[in-house]
Amino acid sequence: MQIERLDDCSYRIPKHGRMRVDGIVLADGRLVEGLRSDPCLDQVAAVACLPGIVGASLAMPDIHWGYGFPIGGVAAFDMDEGVVSPGGVGYDINCGVRLLSSKLTREDVEGRIPDLVDALFASVPSGVGSHRRDLTLSPQQLKTVCEKGAEWAVAAGYGVQSDLGAVEDRGVIGGAEFAAVSARACERGRSQLGTLGSGNHFVEVGVVDEVYRPAAAERMGLAPATVVFGIHTGSRGFGYQVCSDSLEGLGRVATKYGIALPDAQLVCAPLRSPEGRRYLAAMACAANYAFANRQMITHFVREGLETAFGAPASDLGVRVVYDVAHNIAKVETHEVDGRSRRVCVHRKGATRSLPAGHPLVPEQYRDIGQPVLIPGDMGRYSYVAVGSRGALARTFGSCAHGAGRLLSRKAALKATAGRKVREELAHRGVYVRAAGAQTLREEFPEAYKDVADVMRVVEKAGLAMPVVRISPLGVLKG
Repeated sequence: MQIERLDDCSYRIPKHGRMRVDGIVLADGRLVEGLRSDPCLDQVAAVACLPGIVGASLAMPDIHWGYGFPIGGVAAFDMDEGVVSPGGVGYDINCGVRLLSSKLTREDVEGRIPDLVDALFASVPSGVGSHRRDLTLSPQQLKTVCEKGAEWAVAAGYGVQSDLGAVEDRGVIGGAEFAAVSARACERGRSQLGTLGSGNHFVEVGVVDEVYRPAAAERMGLAPATVVFGIHTGSRGFGYQVCSDSLEGLGRVATKYGIALPDAQLVCAPLRSPEGRRYLAAMACAANYAFANRQMITHFVREGLETAFGAPASDLGVRVVYDVAHNIAKVETHEVDGRSRRVCVHRKGATRSLPAGHPLVPEQYRDIGQPVLIPGDMGRYSYVAVGSRGALARTFGSCAHGAGRLLSRKAALKATAGRKVREELAHRGVYVRAAGAQTLREEFPEAYKDVADVMRVVEKAGLAMPVVRISPLGVLKG
């Protein structure tokens, strides 16, 4: 794949063949060397062939191969001529990250991390096929979850109203139509709400160990040595089934509308078509389910903390800093070719990043910019940043969502054969509790890029500015 350097933080795949726009990869020399032989660059070029794409086919610094779009892929499509593609959202619809702050400090948890993580493990259902025995949604309850998202969870007693003000779009996106969801998806969704799942999903106990922008950090409640809690999960089997159903249903649509697919995994439908509208309606249901899921897990984290410390969560000062989606398609207004246009922005393994003053930034953060959460691997560190104007100019208000994989899960298992990953992490000062040993091997730190490399490019490109760095103390894995 031909790729040429534009500046110290971006590369271009020039438009060629059936490509309608260039491909732009946000990366520096260190990161791009690992991409030259990666099929994810071919995916960037393939996305550039889709009808109605505007600007460029974009790749964030954490890019790696995914189904259809690369993970870390961003693309915007004209509302009249463009398409929507399930491969541009992913199977885990609205997989995302939520960060909680607290009044606890490193000194408060010294020597107590194993007990704390064990309490969280008992409180938060995790692992493959995990479900809550005490909560099986009725069809009407599931419909309401799909329509109201995190608001349903708070109304049901899983959290407080102030949580919603620190969630992207207050934890609900419009356009959800429950009738667009299959019976199989509904059946899978009834018993999995409020569960973490497996794979790279986690609840992490961390501590703020570096502060780069004190005023913004203070606004978020992230003073030095503050203990924080990260939650990474999505729409579970419900969202997976919505995606699977949509891929199958749209498989025959391209021919109907005369769309020549550059890759069979990029099945799509015109945004204005009945099929395109139906996918967006079903996707919104799964996205809202995911917002409700993270809200419920927030409640269970608070319960686990109450058990561990013998005090109400309110006394511990546990509050939501922010919650961002990173597998989603949203209709937004952006400047394209010098004029304001409504476009459908696909973010697959990418998070929204909006600058200070933007109307979609919650009021409490509007003067500093939207919090951007960029988790790393479970052995190193993560970052909290704030959106900046470069993201609007370069990436339709988008940013990297994490470290990005270096090794596939199969390669990670091969690399860790005979190793004791749990003990290795304990030697680094990180206590881990997991539902299965295989997950630890698949997710060992060196399976991921160093998130500091990703953050460096994010800052250089003006996509977001770092506020604090967080180091892990304990991790709950599915």
